[in-house]
Amino acid sequence: MRFEVSEDNLANLEDYARIRMSFVVRRILDVVALDDGLSGFRLSERELETPYVKDYDAIESPLQWTRSFDMSKWGFFVARSQGVSLGGAAVAFDTPGVTMLEGRRDLAVLWDIRVAGEARGQGVGTALFAAVEKWAVARGCVRLKVETQNINLPACRFYAKQGCVLGSIHRFAYPEFPSEAQLLWYKQLTGGTG
Repeated sequence: MRFEVSEDNLANLEDYARIRMSFVVRRILDVVALDDGLSGFRLSERELETPYVKDYDAIESPLQWTRSFDMSKWGFFVARSQGVSLGGAAVAFDTPGVTMLEGRRDLAVLWDIRVAGEARGQGVGTALFAAVEKWAVARGCVRLKVETQNINLPACRFYAKQGCVLGSIHRFAYPEFPSEAQLLWYKQLTGGTG
């Protein structure tokens, strides 16, 4: 599949939001505490008896982001083929109120990455991730941070394939989704020292 990735802008957020961020959850990573957590944790892959659809956009649409954050320093990317949007990525940088940034100016957060169902497995996500990395490095970032959940096994595999390492597990991050654990991935950026 031929496509191009280009930097986009906040004015096209409606078009970005049309690319749905949903998937079928068939397998999950159970977080197993070793010695009540004193000896760390182990992730154990498990197939679900009853798969279900997780729709992140039903929880929070990208159109809501502008109500919560000053997005003037964010980067937006879109992958298109013959004028059709196949995927997009948003990266947060130097934004007060984004706690994931830890108050640092050398850290970027991959806030969102989405690929249309029919375009998955075609290299669109990898190309978007590379564009985000390049953008973050150009702003002096030494590390990229990514959040996902234990129910999103394809995303976990994708981030690992992109060179990210699992940095932390927060089993109780989502009170409204008690069966989900937050997984934070980190990637050292080229030329970075942090």
